[in-house]
Amino acid sequence: MRKLVVNKKFNNKKLSEFLYYNFDGLTRNTLYKAFRKKDIRINNVKISEDCPVTFNDEITVYIVDDLLFRKVNINKVYEDDNILVVNKPDNIEVVGQDSLTELLQKEYSYISPCHRLDRNTKGLVLFAKNPAALEILLEKFKNREIEKHYKAKVYGLFNVKSQTLNSYLFKDNKKSIVYISDEPHKGYVKIQTSYTVLKEDFQKNCSIIDVELHTGKTHQIRAHMAHIGHPIIGDGKYGTNEINKKFNAKTQELYSYILKFNFKKDAGILNYLDNKEIKMSV
Repeated sequence: MRKLVVNKKFNNKKLSEFLYYNFDGLTRNTLYKAFRKKDIRINNVKISEDCPVTFNDEITVYIVDDLLFRKVNINKVYEDDNILVVNKPDNIEVVGQDSLTELLQKEYSYISPCHRLDRNTKGLVLFAKNPAALEILLEKFKNREIEKHYKAKVYGLFNVKSQTLNSYLFKDNKKSIVYISDEPHKGYVKIQTSYTVLKEDFQKNCSIIDVELHTGKTHQIRAHMAHIGHPIIGDGKYGTNEINKKFNAKTQELYSYILKFNFKKDAGILNYLDNKEIKMSV
């Protein structure tokens, strides 16, 4: 049994739309079977058909988890006594309910993520397997002693093939979106993003780029690239439907594919990681 509360995004939307968004393994057949059996309730009232929901409605779903969530196969890219690096699939959060961390906690007595990826960003996530390693790695990320590189497929061709972008970002928590400005404004924080063009497709008018984050803010890469006129293909929030349809892209083409450990100061039990690069082919 699962309980959910309807947020403003789904106010006056169909119940099915809300449920499909929250349960990635839910199929139409399973949902309508639940309607027939009255296994779904809105504010404790049994529901027998799809209907609109409103903000703050409490939805109770009596469907087993195996039918609500897709089965996630965790691909472990690197592991030792102190750290674990996994290849995160899309459509799963790093932390929270039914997240990658929660899945790993079923296997490990201690596991904690050292950074996050957006729900629909795929690729490498670094976990600490003990509190000492976590403390060190968080400090190393803070001091920029761990590089994070992403590979992205973006729309358009670049006049400047390699560049470091400096802008300002504002996060609107209510709308779950960020805005980019080239000038500082109240509430905006400075961001820095570097890109290098790896490959160009003149016929399709798109590019493959390597992106390095110097500041790790919410949706930074997606919003920053869209801001300069090169949205990530498949990005439903900062891209455009017209471009995504042109490439038949249903998920964003963004992958975390390189982690580099470049320690400037002592790393204690993790000194052996200095100069190590963990890379995934994408």
